[in-house]
Amino acid sequence: MVLSRARERAIRLSQRRWTRVSGVIAVGLVGGTIGMLLGGRVETPVGPADVSMSVRPSWNGGTTLELPPLGSLRLDSHWGPVRVQAQVAEVHPEPARKLIEDPSGLDRLSETVGGQVRHGLIQLALRSMAFALVFGFLAGLLVFRSWRRALQATGTAGAGMTVVGLLAYFTFNPQSISEPRYTGLLANAPQVVGDAQSIVKRFDQYRAQLAKLVGNVSQLYTATSTLPVYEPDPTTVRVLHISDVHLNPVAWSVVRSVTQQFRINVIVDSGDLTDHGSKPEDKFIDEIETLKVPYVFVRGNHDSQDTQEAVDRQKNGIVLDDGKVVQVAGLNFYGVGDPRFTPDKTTRDDNVGAVQMHAEGARQAAVLRATGVVPDIAVIHDPDQGAAFAGTTPLVLSGHSHRRATRMLPAGTRLFIQGSTGGAGLRGLEGEEPTPIEMSVLYFNRDTRRLQGWDDFRLGGLGLTSAQIERHLEPDPDRTLGGPVPPTATPSGTPAPGFSPSATPTATPPRRD
Repeated sequence: MVLSRARERAIRLSQRRWTRVSGVIAVGLVGGTIGMLLGGRVETPVGPADVSMSVRPSWNGGTTLELPPLGSLRLDSHWGPVRVQAQVAEVHPEPARKLIEDPSGLDRLSETVGGQVRHGLIQLALRSMAFALVFGFLAGLLVFRSWRRALQATGTAGAGMTVVGLLAYFTFNPQSISEPRYTGLLANAPQVVGDAQSIVKRFDQYRAQLAKLVGNVSQLYTATSTLPVYEPDPTTVRVLHISDVHLNPVAWSVVRSVTQQFRINVIVDSGDLTDHGSKPEDKFIDEIETLKVPYVFVRGNHDSQDTQEAVDRQKNGIVLDDGKVVQVAGLNFYGVGDPRFTPDKTTRDDNVGAVQMHAEGARQAAVLRATGVVPDIAVIHDPDQGAAFAGTTPLVLSGHSHRRATRMLPAGTRLFIQGSTGGAGLRGLEGEEPTPIEMSVLYFNRDTRRLQGWDDFRLGGLGLTSAQIERHLEPDPDRTLGGPVPPTATPSGTPAPGFSPSATPTATPPRRD
């Protein structure tokens, strides 16, 4: 009995001890978090601007740069429970003007901007730690009425802040400055995000990228009646990839805006420009000439031969369907139209499945490989058909699914599936939310003709003037192709209904550059 009571007493004491310890930890963390949020803010000079920095709770960390009223940039700079939020508080006109007018100003800025940002972050960390300790102590004193418990809560707050700081330090990703996600007015996007650059691997390159970002923002804030002229990197070829317009006239306005603002060299349409491929829809196609840049097109399953001919009649229209490799803007394009024509559910080719489409693509890829020609880009409407070109070309552009995605196929080929640039037409209104308007700007090295990176656009808002733009960099742009991948055969081993064999591709001289 005595032993039993002693054991019960020991258990109760242990439970009370753990309750007190848990309470001290909880109070210290809560007080520290409140102090961090209240005191974690500083203002520091970055180039010609004063930037306000603060910390905010977050599930996945990162950094957000607010550029009111232009928009915001989101960077995956680190992982952890806090996000660093920076906002341009003021741009000093005279230093900003000198930076823009002096060609060497950006080089000098790259030498100092990294130190300025680092200094601001150190100030932010120290101030956050100080406030966390003070509020951790005050919370412990208020709850426990004990100096000892208050000091323990202070230690807990300090330990929590240390863990957060170490987590951010060891997960810091300098490459994030080259892969921002922009949200804001479409008109401001080119000046804010600039041109795609090479992968950032060293801190000096990170500083250079940061200096370019500061220079872009300075240009915007010093603009008066008009925005400054966007000067793209002359070493890149810029391709606008669109797909599945589905007779939506709004798409032409967006495509025209992006083409002009990002100085697009060539537009690639991977099919389903119309809904039924009928003659009355040809009037819609006439808008292509107003875009003033080469327009490369492959027929989708909603486009008829009449649709294809209507595109080919445009002065800047370039149809890929004869098995030829055509050079446009310095890039070699191969493409074939969709072998189906399915404007509605009464069409016989509507039941053609993924296996048959892949087998058709495998036959076309084999014909292409037999010529020895390796195109820079293959444009295939259906991604199942396009996947069969793995190892035949570095990049396959497709659409059809109305869902944007990209993946690396075997043998080093990237399959890039575009969403619907027309918001899926009237079909886009069938779901609970309208299908977004999507397109991408692809950046190619002019010498190697390889994809370096791309900007994914997702548009919405009143008048479609707002945009979300997410940048991605190709991790290994100069990778070698690993050779053809064995094709997947259909059960019958024969083409699907309505299919016709592709012509043998041949190289043609450059046209409509």
